[in-house]
Amino acid sequence: MSTLIVVGSLGLDTLETPFDRAERVLGGSAAYFALAAKLYTDVGIVAVVGDDFPEAHVDLLAGKGIDLSGLQREPGETFFWAGRYHYDMNARDTLETRLGVFADFRPTLPDSYRDAPYVFLANILPSLQISVQEQVRRPRLVVLDSMNLWIETQKDRLIEAMRRSNVMTINDEEARQYAGTFSLRAAARTIMEQGPRAVIIKKGEHGVILISEQGVFGAPALLLEDVKDPTGAGDSFAGGFLGYLSETGDTSFTGVKRALIHGTAVASFTVEALGAERLATLTREEVEARYSEFIEFTSFEAASISAAVG
Repeated sequence: MSTLIVVGSLGLDTLETPFDRAERVLGGSAAYFALAAKLYTDVGIVAVVGDDFPEAHVDLLAGKGIDLSGLQREPGETFFWAGRYHYDMNARDTLETRLGVFADFRPTLPDSYRDAPYVFLANILPSLQISVQEQVRRPRLVVLDSMNLWIETQKDRLIEAMRRSNVMTINDEEARQYAGTFSLRAAARTIMEQGPRAVIIKKGEHGVILISEQGVFGAPALLLEDVKDPTGAGDSFAGGFLGYLSETGDTSFTGVKRALIHGTAVASFTVEALGAERLATLTREEVEARYSEFIEFTSFEAASISAAVG
């Protein structure tokens, strides 16, 4: 039985940045999440691909020990996305999107997945997220990701999915959009009123903020020398975050804070190469070393204001 399952997309991406270009590489939220989470725990994928999905990508995932029992194969084209990034990596242009077989995706969990204690619902239709929530039996922790499109077009269903989740991940713009307020703390409180006990607000190159019933915690992004491609950073962050929680079983506020740094450390490697290339070679030892860098990066000694200015 997989301790952790992810339900999301597997796809083919064509990526273009000011530094490089790659065509039809492995993409999709489930791929990034699973490669990251497997550094910590057993993980299973629920996704759909077409008959054009390269066997080499399947071999890569299987070779990492990722459970593919939930991978559906259908006749047709695999989900495809093409995008171009600017020098400001926060800005990108979507050049092409083809849903292919993903348009008719109906996630069906193998029986061995239904008792998974940890579940990540990647950014898919809220109705599909609810379908998965109805199939898992007694999950300990359900983490839900969403986006502006569902806030605009599926808000009622999104709220239902939120009510069945423990943690929600969302970027800062989307949190403000959902709650109708500029204050991220107020936005998080509005989200938690719908059910989640915690909200993780993603701020791209500026890190993440955790707002929960136990307190508030901020994790900056590590200052990197070489940033090549931010694709998949959010999903690999989620993989590191939930993978660590699955490994330790520590969902206390302190445990969640540590998990947040592990997720940030994993994501910092993802952006160093195009697509999932760096994740495919990443080791736990490298992550632990970067985790230590984060400790040094954020550590300081408290001093009273009067002593500092006196």
